[in-house]
Amino acid sequence: MSRYTGPQYRKSRKFGFSILETGKELLKKPYKPGQHGQKRSKKMSNYGIQLQEKQKVRFMYGLSERQFKRTFEDASKLKGVHGEDFLKLLESRLDNVVYRLGFSNTRKGARQLVNHGHILVNGNKVDIPSYRIKPNDVIGIKEKSINHPSIKASLEAMNQRVDFVTFDDAKLEGTFVRYPERSELNSDINEALIVEYYNR
Repeated sequence: MSRYTGPQYRKSRKFGFSILETGKELLKKPYKPGQHGQKRSKKMSNYGIQLQEKQKVRFMYGLSERQFKRTFEDASKLKGVHGEDFLKLLESRLDNVVYRLGFSNTRKGARQLVNHGHILVNGNKVDIPSYRIKPNDVIGIKEKSINHPSIKASLEAMNQRVDFVTFDDAKLEGTFVRYPERSELNSDINEALIVEYYNR
């Protein structure tokens, strides 16, 4: 299954979950899209609930099914709680860290910045969005890209960053200080359902 490139608002309304984590998608129309979106939904099976949870997290991070499952399998090799380790690996992707630092106001935009070679990791250009960032890695902008209009606009609009990254406004670079705690991540995600889906 390929990566979804359609309207994010539509997916947010379908799942009743803010994929962009802003809540804006559900303000005006907090119901499912389509002609019958406001009608009562049918009761879902356990499998349907697990599938929906998996899909909403996959769309949130913007991964293809293959990437998502591979990350899940990598998390199974770690020593912690499987579901929490899975979310930590998703958060440590380069495109996600670029988004968390405020270089882009969406993960989709952050992925594009990485693909186009605007991002440095520890001083070296990395153009692979799935590149896994480690604690204390420094993420910056290529010198020629410092005045990139979308980057400047995103940084100016940035209000607050998560606690597991720090940012130096003078150098325009940030540090991935540590892996996030579960309490610092989206509380509307039930990662146990994703574990149940893949282990069924």
